[in-house]
Parts: sequence; C-alpha cells; structure tokens
Amino acid sequence: MTGSGDGIDAKSLFQAQSGLTYDDFILLPDYISFGVNDVDVSTNITREIRLNLPFVSSPMDTVTESEMAIYMALLGGIGIIHYNNSIEEQVRHVERAKRFENGFITDPIVLGPDNLISDVDKIKEEYGFSSIPITEDGTRKGKLIGIVTGRDIDFEPNRKLPLRGFMTTEVVTAPKGITLQAANDILRRTKKGKLPLVDKQGRVVSMVCRRDLITNEIYPLASKDKEKRLRVGAALSTHEDDKNRLAELMKVGLDVVVIDSSQGDSIYQANMIKYIKSKYPELQVIAGNVVVERQCKRLIAAGADALRVGMGPGSICITQETVAVGRPQASAVYHCARVGRESGVPVIADGGISSAGHIAKALALGASGVMMGSLLAGTAESPGEYFYEGERRLKRYRGMASAEAMLAGGAKRYFSEKDKIKVVQGVEGFVPDRGSLRTFLPYLAQCLRHSLQEVGCRTLAEMHTALSDSKLRFERRSPSAQREGGVHSLHGYKQPPVPGIS
Repeated sequence: MTGSGDGIDAKSLFQAQSGLTYDDFILLPDYISFGVNDVDVSTNITREIRLNLPFVSSPMDTVTESEMAIYMALLGGIGIIHYNNSIEEQVRHVERAKRFENGFITDPIVLGPDNLISDVDKIKEEYGFSSIPITEDGTRKGKLIGIVTGRDIDFEPNRKLPLRGFMTTEVVTAPKGITLQAANDILRRTKKGKLPLVDKQGRVVSMVCRRDLITNEIYPLASKDKEKRLRVGAALSTHEDDKNRLAELMKVGLDVVVIDSSQGDSIYQANMIKYIKSKYPELQVIAGNVVVERQCKRLIAAGADALRVGMGPGSICITQETVAVGRPQASAVYHCARVGRESGVPVIADGGISSAGHIAKALALGASGVMMGSLLAGTAESPGEYFYEGERRLKRYRGMASAEAMLAGGAKRYFSEKDKIKVVQGVEGFVPDRGSLRTFLPYLAQCLRHSLQEVGCRTLAEMHTALSDSKLRFERRSPSAQREGGVHSLHGYKQPPVPGIS
C-alpha cells in the first residue's frame, strides 16, 4: 500500500472539527496487480443479506416502484418500495417483484375454464404475465385440465369469452419434487414457455418458467432469496398503523424493511425495531437515518441489521438549511461506519451521490452500500413520464419532504403529518434522462471496479481492511484542486458517452 509519506489516513482526515463532503478529498492510487474484471464488489447490505452490487434504490415515490425494484434486483442490487401509497398498492409493488422471476413459482395463479379472457388481461396488467394454468374449479385444489398463453388469446377482440374455448388441453407437466435443473432441461427440450409441476392427484403445486431460465442467463448477478425469487425491500414509518402495513407486506415475501425516518434516533424507531425483531425475527431491518456515533449505537442496541446514513445531503433536501441540523455526508459515513464495523452492522450511505466517483468514496469510507435517489430518478425504470424542456429530456424528481410528497403521505417520515404548519424540507425538481437502468447500473458498477483497482484492492472487504489499517490513503482538495480535477480550460467539450444514454 501507499507509503506513510503519501497522503493521510482516514482518521487523520476526519479528526478535524470541520465536516467534509465527498468533493473535499480524493483517494490516492496504489500498485495494480490484477485486472479490472477480477474486482469483486459484492457486499453484505445487512447482517444477513448479501448482494453482488452495493447499490440500493431509495424509497422515494419518484424513484422506486415495482419496475425499478425488479431491475435493481436483476442487475445485482436491491430496490426499496416507497410508502407514499396505500397498503394495497405497496403490497402489489412488492408482490410484482417477488413474482417476476423465480426458479420455482410456489404460489402460481390459476384460473378455471369459465373465467374470461378479460381475467387474463387483469393478471397481465397486475403481474406482467399471461400464461395461466387452468384447473377444473379455478383453484389449486382442482385438477389441471389445460393452460392458456398470450398466443392463444392475443388476437381475440371479444375479451368476454370463456377460456375453455382457447385453452390448450395437452399440457406438458413434470412431477412434484423434480429438481430445478431437470425442470429446466424439460423446458429446453420441449420449447414450452411454462412447466406446471403436479402432484399425484394432478393438482398444480408449482411452476417453472422458460422466461426465468432465459433471465438467469442474462442476469447472472441477480439478487435472490433462498427460493430463487428476486429480493425486494419496502419502507414504512414508525407509526402504529404501519404494523398492519408490515403484516401485509410479509405475506408476499418481503426481504428487508427500511424504517424511513429523517432522524432515526428516536424512541419511536427503537420501539418499532424491537417490535419487528420480536414479531418477524427473520426480517432484516435497516434503521436510520443517522449521522453521529451515539445515534448508531442506540439503533444497533435496539436490534438494527443495517444503518442508513445521511441527513440533508440529498440534491432535493433542504433540511440543513431549514432546521440547521445534519452533517456533511463524508464525515457522517466515516464516523457511522466505524461504529457499524465494531458491531458487524453494515451502513448504507444515503444521499449526496451525484457521480460514480462519489460511490467509490462512500465505500472507501466504510459504507457497505450506497442508496441512490437522483442518480436513478432519470432512468426509464423510475416512476413517471419523460418530458422535454427545450431539447433536454427530463423526469420529475421530488424529495419526500417536498410540499407535494408530504401531501401524498411523506410527512410520516418527519413526524409532521398532523402539524397545522408544515415545514417543508425538500423540493421538487427535474433530472436528466439517464437511459435504462439495464445499461446505467452496469456502467456504475464498472466505474466502481476501476476505482478499487486503482487503489490496489480486489474486494470491498479488502478496501475496508485497508481503511482500518490506515493503508488506504487520502488527501484534502482545495477548491482550485477540485476545479482542476474536472473538465476545465476548454472553449467547449463533448460530454463522454454513458451506455444507454444518447
């Protein structure tokens, strides 16, 4: 590692009383002895959940709904569904993600011969698929008698006709208990789209999808649970009625919950953590937000499985201006991560990430993952429609404490939904088109791999060890050094291309 005469270690960097942001320092390089594609950026995002990429999408209503969560998980990260919606809507988003891609679909949707084509349309609209097993009585207790696919009904104009006239009755099936590999072999050999698995009575017990087989090949880094379903998280507040929200989310296989508070060091959050860990001990809990060590210690003592770090650094957040409380994000991440390491609790850097370089810096300071809002809000998978302002293609992006979001329910995050006078701590703005997440997230991951290679670390764990051992070296940057580190002294220039963005 870099000699002691070059730069300073993180402890020296942050021992001064002035707070630092990501742009205030830079990492110093080290010896490279491996290729960039040898770098492993997998990480534990909580005590128990490990991801292939350290990326988490923020639980904001202009960032993460089901489509974002699906592709975050397929690409190796995880998405957290926001709660600015009804319980039913949030459950539906989580369920869509959990159903999107499975090895075995253990709770397949079935219909009966008297159901209508329009019933299949509703399933496709809600869950994204249209191949449905048909049983005698329309339940999984009935014997399998056929299957309907999109090809059977796509060109029928009358959507009120019963399925019995369209279903295929010669169905390729496999017996209950077959291995996933054997089921996939049958799908390859028969070239069928879905393979129902049946018991000795001919009842459907599960399904295997050809789409899932193909998806497994396209997305090898996908984040999955032990049943091979995509991982997904959801946010909730500390309010008593959100216990009912959580109960419904657990019914559809929620993997991790984020207790979404702007200031997480409260008796309300501690009590909610204790309730969750006693009621659902298998559920991983991300607590926060926190920025100082004493906050971290109290939430860890309450049972948190990960900590979310950040108060006021987001691009649409005006908390520090409005209430004069918070902390510069680099300082917050470093100090909180130090406490987390002592207890084996990962921290997630939330906010202030506006470039690929900021991701590397957050992780270099000890974070195990980064939560992104504005960086992902302009992707095709985020909620909302694109619009044009002049020649620029944009999407709307708003803070959960903006006036608009608070009206939709975001005030729960700030304990202020019953206040007569609302204190707005966020704004609504616009972000540029970033193309599809399917190209943008791999680009960010590759930038991160290059960063680790440049400092001589093959893994995030190795970089965290170098941080602890004072072998990872840093240097403060003056304002003029920051200007020098960006594009300068040109009459004009062309922005370098990012995959997926024209």
